[in-house]
Amino acid sequence: MARSKIDTALLFATRILRLFAYGFLSVVLTLYLAHVGLSEQAIGLLFTLTLAGDAGISLWITTSADRIGRRRMLALGAVLMIVAGAAFVLTNNPILLTLAAIIGVISPSGNEIGPFLSIEQAALSQLLPNERRTQAFAWYNLVGSFATALGALSGGWLAQALQTSGFSPLESYRIVLNGYAMIGALLAAIFLCLSSSVETPRGHSPARRTLGLHDSRGVVLKLSALFALDAFAGGFIVQSLIAYWFHLRFGVDVGAIGSIFFGANILAGISALLAVRIAARIGLIRTSERRR
Repeated sequence: MARSKIDTALLFATRILRLFAYGFLSVVLTLYLAHVGLSEQAIGLLFTLTLAGDAGISLWITTSADRIGRRRMLALGAVLMIVAGAAFVLTNNPILLTLAAIIGVISPSGNEIGPFLSIEQAALSQLLPNERRTQAFAWYNLVGSFATALGALSGGWLAQALQTSGFSPLESYRIVLNGYAMIGALLAAIFLCLSSSVETPRGHSPARRTLGLHDSRGVVLKLSALFALDAFAGGFIVQSLIAYWFHLRFGVDVGAIGSIFFGANILAGISALLAVRIAARIGLIRTSERRR
């Protein structure tokens, strides 16, 4: 029981660090790419390929995690964060940047991306008793939203402070990218500290079926269709592109943009917590419908 509590705390910590990193980078990512010479069309294509690459790599990692090991695959995802952050710092070549974005894990939206969420939630479901899961996952989402908010605030104002101190915009954005890679290294270390309690239960040999789906295939496919539609709509308002739009349209500096996203993500986090009480009254599915 004590080990389960430690593992749960570690998974919450990785969620906080990861979402902080995504928010930290999202405010400056498009501004950085524009400063290294990419056109708006090239940036849009890079983000499209980034998300497509992340989806493909995430599918492979998550469907292999129960067989290869959840801790190993989570650590691999963290290494891919390091690869993406380091590559963006070390090269301005559009082709190399695109390859790094496809292979690595980087979040233009500031939201959860990559293989982490599915594996962490599977592990948490094992660690938590049935009666505590809904509330625990509500807090899991809440701390993630707050971490994204704090990351956006920190990334924006760090870049602003560096520019005020004499750094060029490009130099300040590269420092933020270095911070993203460093958080990836910290995540890898924490994932390796998890115990075997997060792994697939002993004696359970996962059957090799299409995409890892078994008896729940129908439910998963229906939910996936809903999530795909939701994600498609979200793709029109990627946080990094909104930051760039605020900068071009209204001349808002990077620190103020970070403050705007801080407030937006705080409100999103509060809505996740309120959803727990609503779900207890009307059910999980109907609550999800109303949050949309």
